[in-house]
Amino acid sequence: MKRADRSAPIVIRPVETRRDLVRFVQLPGDLYRDDPAFIPPLIFERLQHLDPRRNPFFKHADVRFWIAERAGRAVGRISAQLDRMVPDASDGVREGHFGFLDAEDSAETFSLLLGTAEAWLRERGAGRAIGPFSLSINDESGLLIEGFETPPFVMMGHARRYGGVRMEEQRYEKAKDIIAYSYDLAAEPAPSLAAFLRKALSTGGLSFRAMDPRRFDEEIALVVRIFNDAWAGNWGFVPFSNDDLGYLAKTIRPILRGGDVAFGELEGRPAAMAVCLPNVNEAIADFGGRLLPANWLKLLWRLKVKGLKTARLPLMGVLREHQGTPLGAALMIGVVDHVRAWHRAHGTEVAELSWVLEENRPVRRVIEAMGGRPYKTYRLYRKQLA
Repeated sequence: MKRADRSAPIVIRPVETRRDLVRFVQLPGDLYRDDPAFIPPLIFERLQHLDPRRNPFFKHADVRFWIAERAGRAVGRISAQLDRMVPDASDGVREGHFGFLDAEDSAETFSLLLGTAEAWLRERGAGRAIGPFSLSINDESGLLIEGFETPPFVMMGHARRYGGVRMEEQRYEKAKDIIAYSYDLAAEPAPSLAAFLRKALSTGGLSFRAMDPRRFDEEIALVVRIFNDAWAGNWGFVPFSNDDLGYLAKTIRPILRGGDVAFGELEGRPAAMAVCLPNVNEAIADFGGRLLPANWLKLLWRLKVKGLKTARLPLMGVLREHQGTPLGAALMIGVVDHVRAWHRAHGTEVAELSWVLEENRPVRRVIEAMGGRPYKTYRLYRKQLA
C-alpha cells in the first residue's frame, strides 16, 4: 500500500454506502500487498457476508463498521458488534465485540480505531470489549500472534507482527489463545491410538459413516445439532440458530463433498461429527480477491478437476454425554480419522485443525497423538470499558 503522509491527521469515517463497504473489504489487500503469506479474500464473498439482507447474523446483532483515513487514503478498519445471542459474562458484565481490525503500523491509528469501537459499545451498555471476532466466534476469530510465515487457511485470519504490540499499547489484555494445528495426512495415528480405536470398534455398536449428499440439508442440520450440544458451556460459545443453519448450508454447499463430513454413531444414533472443508484459499491465492473475468473458471477447475492439496477441519464435536469418557475419545478419534482417510485418498496432503482453545488439553492431546503439530496461535483480547 502506498504510504499516506504521516503528518496528515487521521479521520475515522463510518461505513455508510456500498462504495464504503467495498473499500472496507478491499483494505487488507492493500495493507498486506507486500506480505507473501497474505491471501486476499474474494471481494464478492465478503460483500455478501456483510450484507444484512443475506447474513442472518444481522438479525440478532447490531453492527457498525469504520474506516481510518489519512490524507484520503484508507489506512485501517474496524467493526463493533453487540450480539443479542451472546449471554452476559459470568461476572454479569455485558460484553461487546470488535473485529475486522486491520491497520497500518501506527499507535495513533490503532488508538483511534479501537477508541471509536469502544465508545460505540459503551454507549450501548457494554462494560467490556472482547475480540477480534469477524463477525462472531463462529466466523474468523482472534489476532494472529504466532505463525506469520505461512498463509491462512479458509476462514482464518492473517496479521502483521506488530498487531499484538499495538493491542497491548491500548491496554488490551489476553482473554484466550486459540491454537491451529498442522496435520500431515500421510502420518498414521500413534499405534496406541489405532489399537484403542480397533478395540472400541470390536465391542460393537460403534460405527462411522460419511455424509449422504442426497440428504444434504438434513445432514448439515445434524452437524449443527451435534455442534450446539457438544460446544454448549465452552468459553465464548454461541449456538447456531435455524437461520444461521440455512445460511451455513447455502454457503458451503458448492464446495462440500460427501467425504468432507463424517459422523460417529452408537447403535445407529449420531453421537459425533467432523467437517473438513477444502482449503479454498489455496485455490484463490493468485486471484487478488477477484473472480472476474476468468478467475471463476480457474476456481472451478482447481476445485473440481485438479483438486487441492490442503484442507481445514473447522468443526468437530462429541455429544456432551460422552465427553470425558473412553467412548467419547473413540468417537473423536474415529470421525477425524474417517475424514483423514477420505481426504488422503483424494489427494489432500495437509490439513489444518483449527481452532482449539489453549486449555482444552484432552482434545489437544488426542490431536498431537494423531500427529498434529501446533503451528499458529491466535489471541483474543479484552478490555474493561466501565
